[in-house]
Amino acid sequence: MYTRNLKCITTMARKHDGIQIRCSHRQTKLVIAMNSALICFGVATFGLSGVAVAQSNNVASTALQTYNISAGTLQTALILFVKQANVKVFTDPALLSGKTTQGLQGNYTVQDGLKHLLNESGLQAVPQGKGYLVQKLQITQSDIYQAEKESTLPMITVSAKNSSGYTVSKISTATKTNTSLLDTPQSISVVTQAMIKDQAVQSMADTVRYVPGMGISQGEGNRDALVFRGNRSTADFFVSGIRDDVQYFRDIYNIERVEVLKGPNGMIFGRGGSGGVINRVIKEADWNQTREFTVQAGSFDTKRVALDVGQGVNEVAAVRLNTMYENSGSFRSGVDLKRYGINPTVTIMPSDNTKIVVNAEYFKDDRTADRGIPSFNGRPLKTNASTFFGDPERSNANTELKAVNGLIEHKFNNEVMIRNRTRYATQDKFYENVYPSAAVQGAASTVAISAYNTATKRDNFFNQTDLLFSLNTGTVKHDLVVGLEIGHQDTDSTRNTGYFNNSVTSVNVPINNPITKAPLTYKLAATDADNNSVTKQTSLYVQDQIKLLPKLQAIIGVRYDRIEVDFINKNPANPLALNVKDNFFSPRAGLVYKPIDEVSIYTSYSLSYVPRAGEQLTSLSVTNAALEPEKFKNVEVGAKWDIRPNLALTTALFQLDRTNVIIPDPNNAAISHLGGGQRNKGFELGLAGRITPDWSVIGGYTYQDGVITNTLSSTAKEGAVLAELPRNTFSLWNRYDINPRWGVGLGVINRGAMYTSTDNTVRLPGFTRVDAAIYAKIDKNLRAQLNIENLLDRNYYASAHNNNNISPGSPLAARVSLIANF
Repeated sequence: MYTRNLKCITTMARKHDGIQIRCSHRQTKLVIAMNSALICFGVATFGLSGVAVAQSNNVASTALQTYNISAGTLQTALILFVKQANVKVFTDPALLSGKTTQGLQGNYTVQDGLKHLLNESGLQAVPQGKGYLVQKLQITQSDIYQAEKESTLPMITVSAKNSSGYTVSKISTATKTNTSLLDTPQSISVVTQAMIKDQAVQSMADTVRYVPGMGISQGEGNRDALVFRGNRSTADFFVSGIRDDVQYFRDIYNIERVEVLKGPNGMIFGRGGSGGVINRVIKEADWNQTREFTVQAGSFDTKRVALDVGQGVNEVAAVRLNTMYENSGSFRSGVDLKRYGINPTVTIMPSDNTKIVVNAEYFKDDRTADRGIPSFNGRPLKTNASTFFGDPERSNANTELKAVNGLIEHKFNNEVMIRNRTRYATQDKFYENVYPSAAVQGAASTVAISAYNTATKRDNFFNQTDLLFSLNTGTVKHDLVVGLEIGHQDTDSTRNTGYFNNSVTSVNVPINNPITKAPLTYKLAATDADNNSVTKQTSLYVQDQIKLLPKLQAIIGVRYDRIEVDFINKNPANPLALNVKDNFFSPRAGLVYKPIDEVSIYTSYSLSYVPRAGEQLTSLSVTNAALEPEKFKNVEVGAKWDIRPNLALTTALFQLDRTNVIIPDPNNAAISHLGGGQRNKGFELGLAGRITPDWSVIGGYTYQDGVITNTLSSTAKEGAVLAELPRNTFSLWNRYDINPRWGVGLGVINRGAMYTSTDNTVRLPGFTRVDAAIYAKIDKNLRAQLNIENLLDRNYYASAHNNNNISPGSPLAARVSLIANF
């Protein structure tokens, strides 16, 4: 059942996101006294120690269960007991302080096991509802009974929102069920709210800097573009599990956490997801009182404010509002940014079994479209990092997003639930850029500048319905998901080529003053797009998570997608009308073996497809319309180890193959066929969580070897290294709390050299960057932090789009944040 927090405990609950408590206002003096202790006990114990409260329907069971709990602190032992026994436990952390236990090894009933753990502790475990209450021996059964009769004791549930630093134990995105990351046969990294705040994250590029296996692309200065295991994507973005298929620079002001799922994800997400996906989880309204106001200022005229407020209105409804405004400059000459967003949410729970969440977002982003610097002799041109090539005053990217999201969940019982998600989003976007379009001509010391603009309007509608239920076949347990997703996308896109002096499409400018002020007009050239694309999607999927043996689990699933695209090119020079239907199945299979509860070893196989319309649904032509979609196949083996409940180590070996690629016949240019196009083999190592109670870390190491396996064109030849793919990357962020008032952060990012395109003619050198932070708690309601990027002020190149659009990295930059809770 869902549970709600009422006003009687909202102040305490605010400190522990994800703790869900329901209490009654019908309280006698005895009950008030007991609940004061119990609430303090429950909130602190499970917030500080991370005790997971699991579901159990028979606390008085006489069934024997095997336990493996070492001697140590009683608090740690109870954490492990809750996980292994699958029961609820209530206690006051003060009662556990300083107490130890001899541990628990062997077969016991739940009650005998608790009794053994509590031996000589002066405590006892008393059945309480569907769990156990650990209290001093003098607490009588009659007192317990009276408390239960008059008031519901706090029930604490650890979920993905639990404030556990840089780790979460479970997410539902990867399987559509609330599954432990340890039990999910896939490489997954989660950037938690704590990490977002510690690094003052504001963009998708900032979010993934310390995520193993991820790369950052330039996005032509107007959109997010990330590289998943050697595959650049501008479309594999999701919001709370629903496709966020528009192109813009996303902000993090309204996001609870960011989930990075690596490897093809066709079974869960449908088309695309060739190398992985990003899922942003929106902050929900709940019954925890939230009052947070953030002010930021820093280098290069950075200015930003954000507000997060929310609370329960009554027992049925809760509201929340997130809003943000930013007006900032840049270390790049002439580059600036203005954006703001507002995101109200409402949660309604008419009963403990039903939850309805509705949120709406309005987001506006106006910025300079910065395409970076060109190359020279196979390297980025050596120039000042601030130098703009083209014209910043005529390079603008403006986007307006309006979106509405809805969630309805209903639990019929503990075994059956139905869930429906809906998202409608509309985007108006326009950008123009005057940018370097060729390498520097060495003899003349000049560079060619070109221009174009693009206007895009897209309406997206997606609706998905999942039925989740459990059943047993003999001794085998099945958790099944059956789902239906429908989608409709209507896109209008027009591109116009820029003509300088109304005659030529490029002009040369000297590299010592690479700004052009030549008169510029935009016209629809013969090769430009004036497209309308209407895409209709119908998807059916089924998945079964199977507990074959106590230590062996499996997951199998398949998704059927039917994608229909009506495509019209209205350019008079090249009119075209096509209707294309794609049908494909995306299977997934995985095995998880758990030699002990804290360790899993897995293997998985998955497929994903990208239709010929492309990730943005505008790439159809007469020559490719009849071809099968490109296919991405991932084979992966890995291991995960929860060293402690809040410290996780993960490893993965993978091979990702891209096939159904158009390959020209070397003996006849008029003939082509489909075949293998590229292969990326790699290894990932990730670490996230708390090394000690005061020391938190996130980061990892990735090795990738990605190559073109068949000659695809004159610029993508067999054996070439994949674009934007360094062989080695390493990152590690640390936060250490010196005392309750002061903390420090230190991060290191090392990226090896990489090519900017598959022709392998321009190479970005590797770099090492150091970041830092200082945290200060001024009083109970006010915090301050200083974030420093590129502490050692190194020159480096952060990303690229092609050989001549290369983004320099920021020099030393500082940002101060003041965070007030009220």
